[in-house]
Amino acid sequence: MPREQRRTQLLEAASVVFTAKGYHAAAMDDIAEEAGVTKPVLYQHFGSKLDLYLALLDQACQRLVAKVSEALASTDDNSERVVATMTAFYDLVSSERAEFRLIFESDLTGEAAVEERIWQVNNDIADRIAAVIAEDTALGTEQSKLLAISLVGIGHVSARYWVTAGPVAVDEAKRLVSNLAWRGISGFPLTEEAEHAHQAGRHVTGVNPSPADDHRSPA
Repeated sequence: MPREQRRTQLLEAASVVFTAKGYHAAAMDDIAEEAGVTKPVLYQHFGSKLDLYLALLDQACQRLVAKVSEALASTDDNSERVVATMTAFYDLVSSERAEFRLIFESDLTGEAAVEERIWQVNNDIADRIAAVIAEDTALGTEQSKLLAISLVGIGHVSARYWVTAGPVAVDEAKRLVSNLAWRGISGFPLTEEAEHAHQAGRHVTGVNPSPADDHRSPA
């Protein structure tokens, strides 16, 4: 099997084992067995269990950033941006792609390399949200970043709670969290220039503001 194809196979097997057992209970023997390879083959690609876990976590973080970026770019309507962004967190954590759970419910959060990656993914997402806020409002870079990281916190922490406790159905969770985030960020009105641009966009597309859409504020 080509090296990259084998690596993908091993990561998929590791995702199954780590998600089912957690990092500490999982063994390289379990992952090799799940992948249908010998342990020496596994070690040819990953030097340790931690290396394998971090590679899987990197992959999940990259996909999460990509999904949130897609959500932000999916519409010019900021209330819809909030819904799309919060939905991205919940869709990922509830998806069949189990590696996303490594971000939200890892049992290895005390490991510095894991903490660094989880911090970095939240920071990268916040940078993208902050760019929208700074562009649409009169707020400065630091203020926009603080609001952005707060919105990421709402999505990340609530999704992490939901995946471990599952207190409500996923669609209801998306709705509740999106409403919370929108009611908060909508208190920061757009600049006049941004307001005109959004009004023009609604006119062209035929999109009408929602009843709660008093200000076309940034997502």
